[in-house]
Amino acid sequence: MTARCTDQENMKSIRLSGNPRILVTRTDRIGDLVLTTPVLKALRGRFPKAWIAALVFIEHRDIVRGNPYIDEVILYDKKGSEKTIWGQILFAGTLRKKRFDLAVHCHATNRVHLAALLAGIPVRIGYDRRSPWALTHVHPYDKKLGQRHEAEYLFDLLEPLGISMPARLETFVPVTERSRDSLRNLLFHLRVPNDMPWIVLSPAASDVTKMWPAEKFAELAAKLGREMKCVFLAIGSEADRPVVESLREKSPVPVIDLGGRLTLGMLGVLLKRSRLLVSNDSGPVHIASAVGCPVVSIFGRYEAGLGPNRWKPIGRACRIVAKDVSGVPEPERKFTYIDQITVQEVCSAARDLLEETGREGIKT
Repeated sequence: MTARCTDQENMKSIRLSGNPRILVTRTDRIGDLVLTTPVLKALRGRFPKAWIAALVFIEHRDIVRGNPYIDEVILYDKKGSEKTIWGQILFAGTLRKKRFDLAVHCHATNRVHLAALLAGIPVRIGYDRRSPWALTHVHPYDKKLGQRHEAEYLFDLLEPLGISMPARLETFVPVTERSRDSLRNLLFHLRVPNDMPWIVLSPAASDVTKMWPAEKFAELAAKLGREMKCVFLAIGSEADRPVVESLREKSPVPVIDLGGRLTLGMLGVLLKRSRLLVSNDSGPVHIASAVGCPVVSIFGRYEAGLGPNRWKPIGRACRIVAKDVSGVPEPERKFTYIDQITVQEVCSAARDLLEETGREGIKT
């Protein structure tokens, strides 16, 4: 087993065979997983004959199933079969049978670090947090500084493998025929018009401090609806349905409620077909960017590790709307300014992006 590298040793280089078995883990939020997909492409480029597996939450499987750069998707059910200690032990046993040579942990968790250790994976790369003693190669956890984008930070983990960050980062989310058929059937049932542009609104987020008020989304829909003929669709998970319903009820123009009705695969198809997504800082932003849908992303939090410098969508058809706090003394700054972002600011960003992408003929 490779000796654990300290920060001072600066992640010693790693030599692998020409066809290694590589495990990449990312068990956290949807957008974080999407932003990890450039790592999968880079590993495939460096090791074209490798067997590459992605370990993800079971509920996020649509984000990576069908990804051309991986050979296997391993599902982790934190709320089910892997919830207990015994479940963890059995899961580690399953990993052991797969005989991986390398694990790259793109998000630090005690459970996954321990599983890779118990699985006997000889080389385990990750960050200096949450059981770093279970790793062989440890990189300082500097993401919280927010000096670079999340996708850029991840390439620090690949440096010992001789992999550099590409000049252009691109995310990838597969769009499958099965998901196309499922979405087509749902929208037919809901009688969603096909002869007008679709504008998707995403009013929910993982934290209330990231959520632009539903009434402002409703006012935005009214403004855009006066300027162009279009169909508004509101999205969210099952847990987000109250927020989506609030938006629909407050809107003076019709908004089709898709809250809790879409799989992640269906969401990818919807966004690929849509003219624009307006969203809080959340997973749909990154799915939209990956499938080529223009996106306006609203940021309320300014702290470096939480703001747009680290979490903005990757892609040229994107606009960020955030409050400029440079003139506010740091001791006086609030944690979030989401309520202070105006409808006019978001509407202007949406209007400019619609005009620009229409002029350039970007396929959405």
